[in-house]
Amino acid sequence: MAVIGASVPPPFTRRMLKPVELEIELFCLGIRVDPSVHNGDGRPIGRTRAGLGSGLEIVLLGGRKKIWMNVPVVEAFARKSPFILRQSAMNDPGIAMIVDERTGISYPADIPPEPKWYSHPTSSDVPMSRIGVLQGNYLGIYVGSRCAYWAKKDSLACRFCTTGENVGTAEEARKSVEDVVEVARAARDESGCVFTHFNTGYHYEDRSDLESAHGLRRCEPFVRAVRRHVGGFIGVQAVPVLPSFFYEYDALIEAGTDHFSFCYEFENAEVFNEICPGKARTVGQHAFFDAMEYTAKKLGRGRVSGEIIAGIEPIADTKRGIDRIVDAGAFPTVCIFRPTIGSGMEHVPSPDPEAMKEVFAYLHESCRRARLPVGVLPIEVSLVVQPDETAELVAPNLASSWYGLRNRALRLMARPYVAWKCRPALA
Repeated sequence: MAVIGASVPPPFTRRMLKPVELEIELFCLGIRVDPSVHNGDGRPIGRTRAGLGSGLEIVLLGGRKKIWMNVPVVEAFARKSPFILRQSAMNDPGIAMIVDERTGISYPADIPPEPKWYSHPTSSDVPMSRIGVLQGNYLGIYVGSRCAYWAKKDSLACRFCTTGENVGTAEEARKSVEDVVEVARAARDESGCVFTHFNTGYHYEDRSDLESAHGLRRCEPFVRAVRRHVGGFIGVQAVPVLPSFFYEYDALIEAGTDHFSFCYEFENAEVFNEICPGKARTVGQHAFFDAMEYTAKKLGRGRVSGEIIAGIEPIADTKRGIDRIVDAGAFPTVCIFRPTIGSGMEHVPSPDPEAMKEVFAYLHESCRRARLPVGVLPIEVSLVVQPDETAELVAPNLASSWYGLRNRALRLMARPYVAWKCRPALA
């Protein structure tokens, strides 16, 4: 089994795909795993949260940075992939190879091992992996009960999501604050995690006024406890509230939230209404941008994200969505559509890699034009192509070189701030 940093991989050559191109192709085409790779020693393939982490965690090597990704392996399209993961030809225990059978070219990769703390019980005797999972080097935790969009016989759930199938089966339906703190501390101490991300579905919050239904209030005690006892950066993702309840974002910021993300999924209104019927019926597309703009003004540009899915709606719509997110003062997080097993879109074809490369080249240019700081914090998210990974998709010029230099300088300057943030408030 490959171990992170065990040996130095061979350099990339001009005939090879660039690391970000390889990442995009793997997201779109998946990978087959050869029996020579002892996959059981890696991180388990988890069906938690929305189900997007249902692949194999790998790290692509050889570029300017290590690229973490969660590559599809179990979906039907992955079984037809031209890529196959094999043990290194030199039988090097530190390196696995991704072989592109179309060209015969091999690419080096690491397979991070399963964290030892995954199997440790919390003080309430719950396996820690049923509380939170690492996706890249960040800890993802779903809080609250099953999303209310799944509650009706005529489901209003987003068609690509499997949260309603996972919460209560692959992960605990109810997570205590104490258990979450223990898991966040273990992830920090044993896996070097610096970012805890809480997400939740749509909830009524036991209020009579359904216009206020959301999950924000469920996150606050967890945010406050992790800030107090663990430290690090803390993010929250929930269905947005209406402007009359924006004070709840203020309360979460006071509790210690550093980042908000808003999954509005699709820019095309017809696609949004069809694939996200619950969101369309209860809050509407505009609510995501109202909340995005408000929180971006509170936290600052680059500390709020708008999340969309590429590969379903026309590319022109996705590009327009990227610009709309940037104009709201947020940075775009673009997820390549994955036809997750068990979802309502399980049999929809995965996207064309070349189209996705065009989307992410546009993402880079949009962030550069807005001078958004990307790649500043040492947070690697394996579920998406991160904005700082997209630079190699555009032809180098003075503007892009200056933008890259600026972001690298900000990353260096941020190190003392990162060290300070990683201290618990009680320290």
